[in-house]
Amino acid sequence: QVQLVESGGGSVQAGGSLRLSCAASGATFSIYDMNWYRQAPGKQRELIATTARGGSTNYAESVKGRFTISRDNAKNTVFLQMASLKVEDTAVYYCHAHFLSRDYWGQGTQVTVSS
Repeated sequence: QVQLVESGGGSVQAGGSLRLSCAASGATFSIYDMNWYRQAPGKQRELIATTARGGSTNYAESVKGRFTISRDNAKNTVFLQMASLKVEDTAVYYCHAHFLSRDYWGQGTQVTVSS
């Protein structure tokens, strides 16, 4: 069982930056692929950034070049550095852990970007 707790959300003006953190506990963090999803009001949850257990990363086109995902296996934490934020980045951001058939979600953290 993995527990995931996100932090770092908040309100920011367009063009600003935020850094989200997701602290994991309860399992061997390094074996998990770690992902960030987001869900805007009235929209489906979408995968925006992935860091595989081997260290490779991938991004959705909507955030590529602006967001950076990273992980610190020693601290059991995954980060999402968000820059050049846009109003359309407003959403609840979720941390997700995946290994084989196991999937775990955090409770989400709200990010609101105003113009």
